[in-house]
Amino acid sequence: MNPRTRLWLVAVGGAGLAALLLAACLRLPAFGGAGHPYGDRAVHESLARRTANTISSVNFDQRAFDTLGEMSILFAAVVGVVVLLRQTRDEHRARPEPAEVAPPVRRYALLVLPVALVIGLYVVAHGQLSPGGGFQGGVVAATALHLLYLGADYHALERIRPVGLYEVGDALAASAYLVTGLAGLIGGTAFLANLLPYGMFNTLASGGTVPLLNAAIGMEVACAVVVLLARFLDQAVEIEEESGK
Repeated sequence: MNPRTRLWLVAVGGAGLAALLLAACLRLPAFGGAGHPYGDRAVHESLARRTANTISSVNFDQRAFDTLGEMSILFAAVVGVVVLLRQTRDEHRARPEPAEVAPPVRRYALLVLPVALVIGLYVVAHGQLSPGGGFQGGVVAATALHLLYLGADYHALERIRPVGLYEVGDALAASAYLVTGLAGLIGGTAFLANLLPYGMFNTLASGGTVPLLNAAIGMEVACAVVVLLARFLDQAVEIEEESGK
C-alpha cells in the first residue's frame, strides 16, 4: 500500500469518527444542567444491589464486561513484557551492587512498607464500600513491596518476590474473574450477571458478586504490577550482555 492510499484511508476513517463524535456530542445534556440520566440510574442500581460505592457497582456489576476488557489489556501487557524482557543467550546475570541509599530513606521505607501494604489490602477489601477498589488497592500493595528495595537491598526484595508465583497468581486471578462470569451462564442468567444474594447494605458481604470480582481484580493487578516491575528491575540491575555492558 503506497503512502497516498494510506493517507486517504486515514482521512476517510477520521472523517467517519469525527461525524460519530459530533452526533454523540449533539445528544449530550445541556452543560450545567440538573439532570444527569446516566448518573442517576447508576446510583439507583448501585443502591438496589446493596453496593455503597457506585463506582465499584459500575465496574463490577453494571459494566463488568468492560472491566474484563481492561483486565485483559493489563494481562496482555504482562505477557508482552515477560516475552520481550526475557534473558537471551547473549546475556548473563551479574551480582547486583548494593545500592547507596541514605540511612533516613532506608528507615522511612522500612517504616512505611507495612503501613502501605495494609492500606493496599484494606482498599481492595473495602472496594464495594468506599472509594478505591481492586485496581487502586492492587497497585498500592504491589508498589509497597518494592519499598524493601530502598529499605534493605535487591536480594531482600527477591526473597519476598518469587516472580514465578506472582505470574501464577496473575493467571489465577484472571481465571477467577472469568469463572465468576461463567457462573451466571450456568445459573441461567447472563455472563457476569450478579446472581449472589446482595446482603446487607454497607457491609463487607454486600453487593453480591461485586466483592468477588473486585478481589479478583485486586489480586490480578497486584501480581501484574509485581511481575512488570520485576522484569524491568532485572534488566536494570542483574541482566548484562556478555560483553559486560
